[in-house]
Amino acid sequence: MSAPKLVGLAGSFNRPSKTFALVENIAGLAAEKYGFDNTIYDLTDVGPSLGQALRRDDLDSRAKEVIDDIVNADVLVIGAPTYKGSYPGLFKHLIDLIDPHELRAKPIIITATGGGDRHALMVEHQLRPLFGFFMAHTLPTAVYASDRDFTNYRVSSDPLSNRIGEVIGELAAFFASRNQTLIAAE
Repeated sequence: MSAPKLVGLAGSFNRPSKTFALVENIAGLAAEKYGFDNTIYDLTDVGPSLGQALRRDDLDSRAKEVIDDIVNADVLVIGAPTYKGSYPGLFKHLIDLIDPHELRAKPIIITATGGGDRHALMVEHQLRPLFGFFMAHTLPTAVYASDRDFTNYRVSSDPLSNRIGEVIGELAAFFASRNQTLIAAE
């Protein structure tokens, strides 16, 4: 039996990126707890065909692979940098190329990064409604991180780490943790 698949998507072109670092941190901790196979993407991985695509069929093969991975994942960790109070346009364009039924009932951890606290509600006012339209299961705890939560593109604040721990624990509603599986197997 293969491990469940977690796909992370950081809606940023920047490398290095705090958004990518946050998504990668959450995915790694979730993999430890639940035994997921992880793949993390950013918009650079999607490639240049994204900006020219009117439909999914217009994407190049690499971009189609990324979307296929997203829709076939068992769980998603979505991260978006905050630009002018919302997510970037090309991030939204990528999501727009996904049919709503393809994310229905999929558990999603929503995260965002921004320069300061004034963007903290972006996860609630932008990302949660977006994935609500897809009828996905956005987990109750959303994660927002500002510049002060990172040191050299690594999660470094205790409050952020605690919030990440909370949302990872919420995945137990969908997946047994590796420890519970090992105990059950004995």
